[in-house]
Amino acid sequence: MAQHDSLFRSSPMSLAQLYISNEIGREVVSALGELGCVQFRDLNHETTAFQRTFTKEIRRLDNVERQLNYFKAQMEKSSIPMRSSYEFEESMLAAPNAGEIDELAERSEGLEQRISGLNESYETLKKREVELTEWRWVLKEAGGFFDRAHGHTEDIRQSIDDDDAPLLRDVEQESARANGDAQGQQSFAVMNIGFVAGVIPRERLAAFERILWRTLRGNLYMNQSEIPDPIIDPTNNEEIHKNVFVIFAHGKEIIAKIRKISESLGADLYSVDENGDLRRDQIHEVNTRLSDLASVLRNTKNTLDAELTQIARSLAAWMIIIRKEKAVYSALNKCSYDQARKTLIAETWCPTQSIPLIKSTLQDVNDRAGLSVPTIVNQIKTNKTPPTYNKTNKFTEGFQTIINAYGTAKYQEVNPGLYTIVTFPFLFAVMFGDLGHGFLITLAACAMIYWEKPLQRSKQDELFAMAFYGRYIMLMMGIYSMFTGLIYNDVFSQSLSLFESQWEWEKVEQPGQTVTAHLKKDHRYPFGLDWAWHGTGNELLFSNSFKMKLAILLGWAHMTYSLMLSLVNARFFKSKIDIWGNFVPGMIFFQSIFGYLIFCIIYKWSVDWYAIGRNPPGLLNMLINMFLKPGQVDPEEQLFPGQAGIQVTLLLLAVIQVPILLLLKPLYLRYEHNKTVAQGYRGIGDTSRVTHALDDEEDEENPDRRTNGRDSFGDDEGGAMITQNIGGSADDEEHEEFEYSEIQIHQTIHTIEFCLNCVSHTASYLRLWALSLAHQQLSIVLWNMTIGGAFGTESFALRVVMIIVTFFMWFFLSIAILCVMEGTSAMLHSLRLHWVEAMSKHFVGDGLPFEPFSFKLLLEEDPVD
Repeated sequence: MAQHDSLFRSSPMSLAQLYISNEIGREVVSALGELGCVQFRDLNHETTAFQRTFTKEIRRLDNVERQLNYFKAQMEKSSIPMRSSYEFEESMLAAPNAGEIDELAERSEGLEQRISGLNESYETLKKREVELTEWRWVLKEAGGFFDRAHGHTEDIRQSIDDDDAPLLRDVEQESARANGDAQGQQSFAVMNIGFVAGVIPRERLAAFERILWRTLRGNLYMNQSEIPDPIIDPTNNEEIHKNVFVIFAHGKEIIAKIRKISESLGADLYSVDENGDLRRDQIHEVNTRLSDLASVLRNTKNTLDAELTQIARSLAAWMIIIRKEKAVYSALNKCSYDQARKTLIAETWCPTQSIPLIKSTLQDVNDRAGLSVPTIVNQIKTNKTPPTYNKTNKFTEGFQTIINAYGTAKYQEVNPGLYTIVTFPFLFAVMFGDLGHGFLITLAACAMIYWEKPLQRSKQDELFAMAFYGRYIMLMMGIYSMFTGLIYNDVFSQSLSLFESQWEWEKVEQPGQTVTAHLKKDHRYPFGLDWAWHGTGNELLFSNSFKMKLAILLGWAHMTYSLMLSLVNARFFKSKIDIWGNFVPGMIFFQSIFGYLIFCIIYKWSVDWYAIGRNPPGLLNMLINMFLKPGQVDPEEQLFPGQAGIQVTLLLLAVIQVPILLLLKPLYLRYEHNKTVAQGYRGIGDTSRVTHALDDEEDEENPDRRTNGRDSFGDDEGGAMITQNIGGSADDEEHEEFEYSEIQIHQTIHTIEFCLNCVSHTASYLRLWALSLAHQQLSIVLWNMTIGGAFGTESFALRVVMIIVTFFMWFFLSIAILCVMEGTSAMLHSLRLHWVEAMSKHFVGDGLPFEPFSFKLLLEEDPVD
């Protein structure tokens, strides 16, 4: 009878050997990638990446992928949207034939040359535009300085006096010797004064001035002004603020030194004529060049954008095709090649149920190719541990990811992901129990599920992507929180009067009087907590006691269920010693102490202590005295008759289990080992070397060993054949020699951890009570400090305004603090209860994850959009 996939255990896996004709190897692997249900084993692990068969093809595809990424970067730079991959039909994204790949590679090469040429031309023109813009600013600012210098001699003198520049004192003295108007028009060249003009980034200006001053010892005069508009750097599109500067100094050597210092600090130098007419001609020439350059830039940009827009229509499809093609050749590099028969040999792990689908798919590929030689599927028996594959859907995927984040289950081990679907959101809800807050979480999850497809196609930030991935987990958490909120009768820190209360209150005779409630004789509140407890003086005392005992009860049930799964694992793997050496004594130890505590909690709840004239006994002291004073029970603290004898019996049972846990399994394994050694021989299967498809090295005397074994079988109806190779070899996996000391140490650690964890893990479930109390009290405080205080305002108009204002405060703070922050905290605590407290009771977690060759997973991990 065929086994069906379920979330309870990992799917049964088979090791299949594929014999593929070299002519259709690419098409076969591509078809398997579309199926996404096989994991290729690397048969060339000893070969370097550069020595593999299809390295040349992968390098070629790498180059094409680089070109496509270049197109994408240019489109992002130009803000041109790329057509989404969701808009393409499946047929357009399917792997094309080799000729179409060659055509795409050639087209990509030509497009890269065209886009690169246009881009380089555009960047060159932009750099020229920046240079002309800076030159125009230098001409404008430096020209203004020259005009002021020739037209306002007094201003220069004042500037000289203020700046204490020895150089310009000499200029003033030379100017004073001139006569009349000739003084202001005298050339700097006549006075042997040179100047340097240019622009420099504003943040470097201070360092520039210091270096010049210290290098030239103050023998210069510098004038600078800010350029109001930022300059756009064409290389990275960054805005740079720059300043124009003009520096005057004596002598050619000093001028040369100033030029070197300027260029070393990233300044751009430009020529400026001191003659006003020539300078105006320069400005006119620069403006003309800028006007012409703007026209050329506009045309170049339009041409570049048109090319990129055309590419954007198909770029996503091209990137998907190239990624698929690279993955195909990478998988082919894991196959071995039979030179004699020109056949590719691949070994794959796959779910056993998928083998018929694989056969039919490969048969279709053969039929389309028109080959008479079929692709052969050879199923192999092996002692290798198969990878673990738990089939999931979009609902169960998030819960399974929670488990896989801790560790991968051992092959065919019970999968904790199944019960996590119920227990994870339920334990969250116990800590987050509020009908209103649960409704908000449910509403958010339903919105993400309803708009699931549009949200999948949109760009998401990291936090929202995480919430969207766990949308079904949020849905379950919200629904369970609404349920526990009804149990607690708590909705936004208020209570609901759904049914008639079981309490009746005394009449109030005077204000401030303490009022006591009494139970009605024949009526009990039918569901959850009675709303009459809300606002009473001992509400916190009552809810604390109830939630603390409820947390212990839920923790015991959760751990007992998890411990039972270790029995299921031991029965499945037919390990009787794990049943009698671990499970049975562990269960007796756990139930003798904490199972008895749960019985006492339920028994205490079931007795009306005040009706029999007694105070309820304290369970904490009872459990402590059970160990410190065995056989002694205070009559006032006694729960039931015969309690002392039962406690002594249970304590002895628990103590006896410790040596059983410690010694039974190691001694039994040593006995079995000695029994095997005492026989004096081994079975044939233990001494002979059995050859099968997992052998990494081929027999030198018989290199065609694998195919010869294949030839002895006939073909089946589908054109592929499934055979069973001889397996069970002791050499398939490396087995360590039996060491009793190591096994005993391991079992001792297990025993100590189990006994201590029974106490610490049970106490750890008290977080259910603590976080539930914190959430409730925080909700009450938030209500009273916002909207609750608005209802007590005396003025009606002011009350309406206050209610509206405080409602928005309360609503947004409830979402931010109580739903997001408290919800995240409760989720993490629930996660810890599963990883540590529950899974440690049965989970081995040393499995190998199943990593199928799947195009779908490849594109999900690294989407092109």
